[in-house]
Amino acid sequence: MARRARGTRTRESNTTGVVASPYIQRVLPYFDVLDEEQIVKLESQVDWIFEDVGIAFRDDPVALDLWRKEGAQIEGDIVRAPADWVRSLCAKAPKQFTQLARNPERSVTIGGTNQVFAPIYGAPFVRDLEGGRRYGDMAAFHDLVKLTYMHPNLHHGGFVTCEPCDVPVSKRHLDMLFAHMTLSDKPHLGAITEMSRAQDSVDMAEIVFGKDVMDAHCVIMGNVNTNSPLLVDKVVTEAARVYSTRGQGMVVVPFILSGAMGPVSTAASVAQAMAEAMMVCAYVQLLKPGAPFILGNFLSSMSLKSGAPTFGMPEPVISNYAIGQLARRVGLPLRCGGSLTASKIEDAQAAYESADSMHSTMMAGANFVLHSAGWLEGGLCTGYEKLIMDADRLGSYQKVLSQGLDVSDDAMARDAYGEVEAGGHFLGCAHTMRNYQTAFYEPQLSDSENVESWEEVGSKDMRTRANERVNHMLDTYVEPPIDPSIRDALAAYVAKRKEELPDAWY
Repeated sequence: MARRARGTRTRESNTTGVVASPYIQRVLPYFDVLDEEQIVKLESQVDWIFEDVGIAFRDDPVALDLWRKEGAQIEGDIVRAPADWVRSLCAKAPKQFTQLARNPERSVTIGGTNQVFAPIYGAPFVRDLEGGRRYGDMAAFHDLVKLTYMHPNLHHGGFVTCEPCDVPVSKRHLDMLFAHMTLSDKPHLGAITEMSRAQDSVDMAEIVFGKDVMDAHCVIMGNVNTNSPLLVDKVVTEAARVYSTRGQGMVVVPFILSGAMGPVSTAASVAQAMAEAMMVCAYVQLLKPGAPFILGNFLSSMSLKSGAPTFGMPEPVISNYAIGQLARRVGLPLRCGGSLTASKIEDAQAAYESADSMHSTMMAGANFVLHSAGWLEGGLCTGYEKLIMDADRLGSYQKVLSQGLDVSDDAMARDAYGEVEAGGHFLGCAHTMRNYQTAFYEPQLSDSENVESWEEVGSKDMRTRANERVNHMLDTYVEPPIDPSIRDALAAYVAKRKEELPDAWY
């Protein structure tokens, strides 16, 4: 449904006890589950895939020619290469890099001990309490871009927050890019599904940032999936030639359903994911040494009875921890996990599965987390309420990760013990008054009052409270400022490209 902007507020007030930040700078240690022997065995499996099994680079002779020129062994479209060479190429990618935002205060640093949360990506359907489940359209896409922009716990806009199915496939990426670039000033991704769409993304980013800035900095990234098992198609290699040769970021994610696109054993699927992503990283570094790259892992278990993917299960949880250790050994920024669920609505199943998936993502140290909010129905649907509910919980993760346990002199509160007698209380003491605004994380959507107070305001459940918050945010949205000449140039580019492109719906 279309929304009408009113009011003057541009972002949510921060009363949660978390200091607003454009990304998380982690102080909490990682949760490492593998010992050295297990790590070496997994790395040996990865190297075996490089050297003996190989990765197919299909339907792109340009990519095969580059591998051949650089000395890889080519058999048909299968590429094999010495493991030490692949690893040396991966070492050329930066361990961390900054993606600039249109608003410099919202730029994000990805890699190292930093973590960045972005919303769901790729759902063709949307759902909210008023409209129910329906195909995504441009009005819904605008809503979701605005909500992501306004929420302080989402650091990055992502790209396909829903698929706007009312615009031709051949042209919708232009409207989507224009929306991200004008309705928000957070960093975002670009299109990847066809080489010219990737080029449009880079060209429009250059309009926003200028050639000189773009030559020196990452301002946009492409997010692609390998075609597991062991296949890299031209969507990946052509997108890399557009983004990486221009010095922009690539996020490459094997999407492995264990038992289908990878072996049923989690260890083998983890090694396969590492091999596929690292092989693309090596290709990217052949294109442009030092080009930003994020190694991805999207490993899911599945029902071996029905073939349906399952989320928040123990196998993908452990894969997050394992891939985190392996990625840090390689020295590459990591993308994995998110608030994932197979549930159709925001119910107990959604809460349990999303919490388990996201908590392991957090502790594993994923640097860039796509799908951190809004995911329903195995990724087929973006929930308005789910987006806000998930983002509310991201604030608690942010506090745990960025603050850990404060053991400063003030935190030890010795003056409070001098003020409060045995059997007394600390509610009104000076230490409490100094710290009450930031002492505890206060979720915006949880109701912790007594039952009488809850009943007095209508006995509202979490979905209802989230729906009210969604409507309030959209009603108070104000578009962030943008240089009128840049907006005009973007609009002109979109109009010109739409004239050049025929309508295509698939």
